[in-house]
Amino acid sequence: MRKAIVVGGGIGGLCTAIGLHGIGWEVTVLERAPELTAVGAGISLWPNALRSLETLDVHLDKLQEQSSGGLHDRNGRRITRWDADAFRRNHGRPLAAIHRADLISALRDALPANSVHTGIEVTSLGDLDADLIVAADGIHSGLRKSLWPEHPDPVYSGSTAFRAVTTLPRPADLSTSWDDGAEIGVIPLHDGRVYWWACYVAEAGIRYEDLKAYLRERFGGWHAPIPELIDATTPETLLHHDLYLLGTPLPSYVKGRVALLGDAAHAMPPFLGQGGCQAIEDAVVLAAALSTTEDVDAALKSYDEQRRPRSQSVVKASTQAGKVGLQLRNPLAVAVRNGVLRLLPGALTARIGSGVSGWTPPVPRRPAPPRTR
Repeated sequence: MRKAIVVGGGIGGLCTAIGLHGIGWEVTVLERAPELTAVGAGISLWPNALRSLETLDVHLDKLQEQSSGGLHDRNGRRITRWDADAFRRNHGRPLAAIHRADLISALRDALPANSVHTGIEVTSLGDLDADLIVAADGIHSGLRKSLWPEHPDPVYSGSTAFRAVTTLPRPADLSTSWDDGAEIGVIPLHDGRVYWWACYVAEAGIRYEDLKAYLRERFGGWHAPIPELIDATTPETLLHHDLYLLGTPLPSYVKGRVALLGDAAHAMPPFLGQGGCQAIEDAVVLAAALSTTEDVDAALKSYDEQRRPRSQSVVKASTQAGKVGLQLRNPLAVAVRNGVLRLLPGALTARIGSGVSGWTPPVPRRPAPPRTR
């Protein structure tokens, strides 16, 4: 049996392990954190990710399909309406969301109990012995640095983000709201909780002693339910991260028997909601490539040829989406953008992004079950 070691127990690493296990590989996941947990925030899963998870035979019982919503300005004036039915028709699947902890738990449950090992930090490839090593160790990947020591480090996107999950006394709709250089998003989760984030243009490294008080002061004048969401959030659950991306594309996602995957390969800003989705795509393509041949080198070459152009184009698209979306600060340009979007027919806005989310994954070939007499 061929053996693989996956370095990193995040979404991409676990999906990779599921895919490789499904095609008959023995897989070991090494995660440096003491426990396999996820930050207390949500994640949107677009149709391309949902198709990929279906291909991996992963079923999420805590997934929340989004049914209604829209894009607004800070005062609540609608810019565009989001049509869930039209979205499904154009993209082939709904837009859905899940708490990251629930997703990680479901992915972990899809693997054999002894395949994931926590509290293990991999600092050298020389310590690993397998037919394949998958570097899924995140945006600041140590394995990427060891393989391409001269490659530029991740760069700051220009925006900082705050995230949290909380509850409200009444249901909330999916929404994104823009102001000059700022955005607040709201996504309902399956159990009545609400995932929300605030993101705006700022210098990197600025921190606040009382984060909740700062957010209440800065965003308290925005439309409902934004002030209520801030008030309902407990301070210890608030997350604050500056947003980085791998600004210089890698020349390859493969070196020898090592494959880079997810943020280690193509870290992107979250302005299209595709970071985790692209990692899930990576996992399916890698498993599919390895399922068609015994030649690992040939399979890795195929993986790189399929994934590098697509994922790097999504990085560019996400960066551009930020520039014309939440990072746009000129008041005149903002007014023109909003005016143009208001004029777009709903049938057209429902198709936006289908070039990314309409992607269909390859299906890995699973080994035939043993014959019984």
